[in-house]
Amino acid sequence: MNWRSLVWLVIAAALFTACGSSKPHVDALQIRQINVNGVSLTYEQQGAGDTVILVHGAIADRRAWDATRDAVAARYRVIAPSNRYFGVDPWPDDGAKFSAQTHADDLAAIIRGLDAKPVRLVGWSYGADIALLVAVQHPDLVNGVFAYEPSITTFVTDPGDRKAILADQQMAFGPAFAASKRGDQQAALRPFVDGVNGSPGTFDRLPAPVRTVLSENARTIPLQLNAPPPPAITCAQLGKIAPPVAIARGTDTRPFFRIAADTAHRCIPGSKLILIQGGRHMSPVELPEEFNTALLAFLSQGR
Repeated sequence: MNWRSLVWLVIAAALFTACGSSKPHVDALQIRQINVNGVSLTYEQQGAGDTVILVHGAIADRRAWDATRDAVAARYRVIAPSNRYFGVDPWPDDGAKFSAQTHADDLAAIIRGLDAKPVRLVGWSYGADIALLVAVQHPDLVNGVFAYEPSITTFVTDPGDRKAILADQQMAFGPAFAASKRGDQQAALRPFVDGVNGSPGTFDRLPAPVRTVLSENARTIPLQLNAPPPPAITCAQLGKIAPPVAIARGTDTRPFFRIAADTAHRCIPGSKLILIQGGRHMSPVELPEEFNTALLAFLSQGR
């Protein structure tokens, strides 16, 4: 073997070793800003491919998805914005514009501003409300929705269900509302989280980083509790959502969220009802592996 052959053999062996040991690459997390509807919003971007937008719920921000983002970014381009008034940035005003419609308008503007349409929307709780609103109001922007335990109930018309929802909402939010009215939002935080999860002690059991995010967003509690009613989305309007839809909930969630999820599923022909075994409202952070498995299975079906 001459020296040229030996050199090429060494190079080939090195290339083979490098290729054989390579792992799927996930782009580094990027924190960016986007100007929409007169405000600057912070969002996270990671991964490549089809765009999936993660929409957080109440008393949270883009960091609510820390247990989910990497798993999704391994296959898709992930965008996770902090909705207006949420996060640690100064508010653009006194909170007077806080509403589901404002947040839906902002999300639609983000999608257009990033030139990302159509996207798949993943929403949790209040974020699921926003995702469904955008799917109804801006169908050209959306090609799939995964809604985990939406809190909107305007499409629930059964009198027995309406009565059960009102009673359960009082149980879930009553103690937090009382503390918030006294002006102590940190005191309202624990009963709010325990209440929506239907499990005393939930807040204290959550991982420390999650408790930090919740604590830093406690200032939004009075905005959330005093927000105007959401747009009156009807069952018929939900039924016109054409792209694939999954409505997900925990098997152990409280009646308020169970009724909302099950009714939304019935309203949308062809939608999937996904159940997280043993899950409650906080499953994305309490049972992240189970939640991520269900989410990725849904996303992969639309590829």
